[in-house]
Amino acid sequence: MEISKEIKKLKEEKNGIILVHNYQLPEIQDIGDIIGDSLDLSRKAKETDADTIIFCGVRFMAETAKILSPDKKVLLPVFEAGCPMADMISPDDILKFKKGHPDYWVVAYVNTSAEVKAVSDICCTSANAVNIVKNIPAKNILFVPDKNLGNYVKINVPEKNIVLWNGFCEVHRRINIEKLMETKKLHSDAIIIVHPECEPEIVELADEVLSTNGMINFVKKSQSKEFIIGTEEGLIYRLSKENPDKKFYNTGTTAVCVDMKKTRIADVLKALKYEQYEITLDDNIIEKAQIALNRMLEYS
Repeated sequence: MEISKEIKKLKEEKNGIILVHNYQLPEIQDIGDIIGDSLDLSRKAKETDADTIIFCGVRFMAETAKILSPDKKVLLPVFEAGCPMADMISPDDILKFKKGHPDYWVVAYVNTSAEVKAVSDICCTSANAVNIVKNIPAKNILFVPDKNLGNYVKINVPEKNIVLWNGFCEVHRRINIEKLMETKKLHSDAIIIVHPECEPEIVELADEVLSTNGMINFVKKSQSKEFIIGTEEGLIYRLSKENPDKKFYNTGTTAVCVDMKKTRIADVLKALKYEQYEITLDDNIIEKAQIALNRMLEYS
């Protein structure tokens, strides 16, 4: 049986839903029920009557799905699919900071572990980070773990005192300013759209600074026909597929997330067949992380 048909059959038998992050390989995007960014996928899955979530992404994303849908079985097809940036901050780091800075709110990017979310005051996404920090009733803020997204927030919310954790996304940090300028010279009519996880000089040069879902919506509505995309290159496949009349270029730098590319179609089949690898979280962690996520909805 063709592997995609076998996946579909097993998915129906187990009342499953396949969530696929925008950075996944084309073969994975093509079998996804919902494609999007991490939190959006988890929120949409919560609204379905699926019993099993197969999350084609990295571990913190599957954990978020479990936090929002604790009664559903959540499977991560590749056990080793992690996020180096998420690993740059630990719950102990936050608890230690809070002990010395009791008047600070800890704002945790969703690109963090469930345990980090559980000890943070509020979560944010790349799309709503600026609004969250503007709206929360705190003057002093520790923003974790991504210093580039935090810096972008700091520029846009100068009235607050924002301390940045020294974390970063290696993929976005790899995007090079000189190569981006060379690419712009080759495609002078192209609009430069970058993710706020990029380095400050890249963000400053961009025409638009957007989350992955923000990029998708912007391109769809834009009258322009050419775009330079400053994020992980998996997004270009989706953009090209959904906008066949438009052209998309990378920044001149190879921006590939190794962990995102670990998932293959055979792994999705194994996940469904053997129900591996199940995400399990302590009830106390789920409850506390839910507070930080729900608070985000309140203040966004």
